[in-house]
Amino acid sequence: MLLKSLLPAAAALQVASAQELMRFGCSQLTIDRIDPLVEPGNMPSSHMHQIIGGNSLNASMAPVDHDPPTASTCTSCTYSEDFSNYWTASLYFRARNGTYKRVPQFANLGLNVKAGMTVYYIRGYQPQAKVTAFPPGFRMLVGDPTNRAANTMAKGLCYRCEANMQQNPFGGAPCTGQDTKAFPEQPCGGGWRVSVHFPTCWDGKNLDSPDHRAHVAYPASGTFESGGACPSTHPVKVPQIMYEIMFDTRAFNNKAEWPEDGSQPFVWAMNDTTGFGLHGDYLFGWQDDALQRAMDGKCSGDRCAPLKRQTDQAAIQCIKDQSVGEDIGDSDWLPNLPGW
Repeated sequence: MLLKSLLPAAAALQVASAQELMRFGCSQLTIDRIDPLVEPGNMPSSHMHQIIGGNSLNASMAPVDHDPPTASTCTSCTYSEDFSNYWTASLYFRARNGTYKRVPQFANLGLNVKAGMTVYYIRGYQPQAKVTAFPPGFRMLVGDPTNRAANTMAKGLCYRCEANMQQNPFGGAPCTGQDTKAFPEQPCGGGWRVSVHFPTCWDGKNLDSPDHRAHVAYPASGTFESGGACPSTHPVKVPQIMYEIMFDTRAFNNKAEWPEDGSQPFVWAMNDTTGFGLHGDYLFGWQDDALQRAMDGKCSGDRCAPLKRQTDQAAIQCIKDQSVGEDIGDSDWLPNLPGW
């Protein structure tokens, strides 16, 4: 949440309203080893993902051929015109005996979804600014799953070790204060809050790029929060998308199950034990001009007059079976990470 200040629960919504910030929940659509952005057509993909959004998700979603609002019959997001897909890698715990179990997610404060993520579309902090919604077929990636160094991480990727489930005391805006680029090294009484921010400037031409990053950029000077101008190569200001993923690490707080040397035991699904490989994928899928209406209407929170909203239960009920049938490590301990 790119908020100058934020208080838990109800207070958060009041601040969000003042700062033109859409914050809404999306329940888990599926846990699956597919990646239509980086590995289109591959079944299975190289590592496990947790995915939310429209149920037309599949391994091949070409920008021109696949239209999520038309192909989907439901969405796991509470805004019912949003059939986009959002995903990150799954998180695993590696026990001292070398076996793995998936770390579950839980709903963020003030939201009534099941697992999944909190999604933000941030218009910015300048009321008169022109913000352009993404066009159909648009997609992008932030972060690098192969990265293993702090100094080569993208901006706005971080971890917060929560002291309790109430997130109290509040630790400030994301990627400030005690937030880290690496995995937290200590047991966390309230699990982890993982933040993923995407770039906010687009070249205005390309729906995608070979590395899924070159068609977007950060402000040329200043920051998104300060209203920094986009570079001439990427002149179109788009909403800032941010994911917050709440991982319930509490079941793994017993240090007797951690490595004997006391090092942290968590690992991303792509076998990253550092946390520096944190990344997020986005595939646009809002219906018609809904997102532009939201930007022009300065929507905030998870209820906004220009948009349609479904019940939390309807979002929870939108699920999709795995495309690749395999044990994901929810019940039984796995001898290896899926795909490794």
